[in-house]
This record gives sequence, C-alpha cells and structure tokens, in this order.
Amino acid sequence: MDALITAAALALAAGDPLGALKRVALREDAPALALRGIAMAQLGDFARSKLLLHRATRGFGPDEAMARARCAVAEAEVALFSRDLGGSTKALDAARAVLQAHGDHANAAYAQYLQARRLLLIGRLDEAERALAPLDAAALPPASRASCELVIAGIAMRRLRAATARAALIRAEQAARQARIPALMAEIQSTFLVLDRPAARLIAQGDERLLKLDEVEALLGSTALIVDACRYAVRDAGSLISLERRPVLFALARVLAEAWPGDVSRATLIARTFRAKHADESHRARLRVEIGRLRALLRTVAGISATKHGFALVPHHASAVVVLARPVDDAHAAVLALLADGESWSSSALALALGTSQRGVQRTLDALAKAGKVDSFGRGRACRWMNPPVPGFPTSLLLPAPFPGD
Repeated sequence: MDALITAAALALAAGDPLGALKRVALREDAPALALRGIAMAQLGDFARSKLLLHRATRGFGPDEAMARARCAVAEAEVALFSRDLGGSTKALDAARAVLQAHGDHANAAYAQYLQARRLLLIGRLDEAERALAPLDAAALPPASRASCELVIAGIAMRRLRAATARAALIRAEQAARQARIPALMAEIQSTFLVLDRPAARLIAQGDERLLKLDEVEALLGSTALIVDACRYAVRDAGSLISLERRPVLFALARVLAEAWPGDVSRATLIARTFRAKHADESHRARLRVEIGRLRALLRTVAGISATKHGFALVPHHASAVVVLARPVDDAHAAVLALLADGESWSSSALALALGTSQRGVQRTLDALAKAGKVDSFGRGRACRWMNPPVPGFPTSLLLPAPFPGD
C-alpha cells in the first residue's frame, strides 16, 4: 500500500474525511475509490458514497478478498446510516466471515456491530443482544468500542434500564475520548441528553407530570396498576394483559383508569370510546357488551363495578391506578419519534421499524406533510422523509420495544 493511501486511511480513522479526500480525490484505483467512498459517507453524501464503494468492489481483483469484504462492510454501514434497512444482510455476513478467516478481527467485529445496530433500529432487541454477545468490547479499538457501547446503551434504554444505559454511555465516552473523533463524541453526548428528556407522561387522579426514563423504570417496579398507553397494555407487579389488538377495550380501560378512584358516567364512556355525540340505546347496549369483555380480560388484576351513574375500575392488589402515556399525545407519535433522530428515512424503513404496512406508513407521512411536521426529498424509491427533533418526543431508542417481562 502506498504512502498516500495509508495517510488517507489514517485520516478517515481519525474522523477527518476532508484530509483523506485531499490525498486521493483525483485517483481512480480501487483502494482510492474505497477511501473516497468512506469519506463521502462521513460527509453525508450517501448516494455518491454508494457509487464509489460499488466501483471499488468491482475494481479489486479476485485475489483481493479482504479488500472486497471491507468494501462490503462499508456499504453496509452506508445503508445503515442512510436508513436503507430492508435489504439482505447476507453480503455483510459473508464479509464478516472472510475478515474473520483472514485474521482481520477488528473489522469483523465492526461488521458484527453494524448487524446489531441495524437490529436495534428495527426493534429486534433480543437478536441485537445475541449479535453483540460474541464481541469482546475491551479488545476493540477505541472508536469501535465506543460504537459498541452505544448499541448496548440503546438496548438498555429500550428495555427501560436507565442505570445500565448510563454506565454504557460512560464507557462509550471514555473510549471516544481515546479515539478523538468529534462526531462520535457528539453522538454520545446527544444520547446522554435522551436520558434526561421526558420519556413518558404519568396521569393519576386528575394530575399529569412528565417522567424521565429512570422514573418510568421505577414506576414499572411499583405496586401500581398501570394502563400503558404507549404499548396498549394493562399491567401490575405480576401480570401483563395486552390490548394492542383491542382498541375499544383499551380506550375503555384508559378512561376508567384516568377517573380512578371515581367512576365514569355511561355518557362519557360512550362519547370517548365510540366517538358518539348523541348516545342511543344501541350505544348503551354496545357499552354493556364491551364492559363485559373488558371485565373478563382484566379479571386477574382488577374488577369493573357498576355504579349509579356508570362504571368504576377496582384493582385487586394494586395500591393505585395510573395511566402511562407518551409525552405528547399525537395520532402519529411513533413515526415522529423515529424521524426525531434527525436522519432521513424511507417509508419502507419506517414500516420495518414499526412492524406495520408500508401503505399505512405512507398515509401517515402524507398527513404529517400536510400538517407541516415532516419534509420529503427525492422521488419514488429514492424519496426520504425527515424532520428536526420534536420537543417532548422520545427518540427511536425508546420506541417500540417490549417492557421487561413482556
């Protein structure tokens, strides 16, 4: 490897893409193309980066398997940060195997980290943990160690383990200081800020207050009966009852929980649950049916008593009843929270991360665009959506993941 290629590679490793480009900008050989591709990715020009990396891969000869494997890892990283999450990971897996076989353990570990980070982004926390399990973070270079700790922190935050997340971020910060890469340090600092932002809203006995991540964790360990409006479930210290596929029953549970220890009139329940302005006998009959269904589902944690005016929720064992809601009530809060990371997302990537249909996500994006909450650029498959961070919304690190014990 010649001196200019070595110098450009060192500049990239130090987070200096402009310094790398100064050395190889006019060269067309495969190693220079690969370094230029990585530099353009660091500068945010992902389309140009993909093109350069593809040309570099084609330029390496059949006896340069390690070089092609490193290009494949770089292409996977570009796909990750451009939120192109729907593609196959077979090329990355094959590249990791080649790097491992040739003794390039640092880049093989980085390929494993990229796999874990992709799984974290799409909410597959168990798989992300399994992907990280073989890695010995202490043996990695400082930059890779910091990135690995960031994923560990992200998993912990989505598991609602604030202390574990903070410890991982402290380790990441220490490694980033050794690496001396400003962009990496900035990413860690922004993740630290997430721990101090509101993660949820507590509604209890007519009062509301915002909760940080550690406060949500403490609430889940309490003796309260929690009606969770983030994941559409009802839980106490020993049970969890999902109402994700029963929106009417969840709406009833939430209204009853917000009124606890008081009752809710039949007219109010009909208005808030069925969206009916004027209740008639058919609405009252339907309310009786739905209350019966909800009573049957909640029988292990609470009862529903009929009162003179309506119905009241009566917990069996819990000391209190509370509602845990998103910091800001918005019909499209999940999409906004993912876009709040500041990156540009495709509708297919959003659908994959949320576990829903692309058509449904597209309708949501169109509605948000009309409301001026998101912007798009590009057309067709190249269309991307983004917005600046929205105050009050959690980042994607806090989005859809099961609570501990789910």
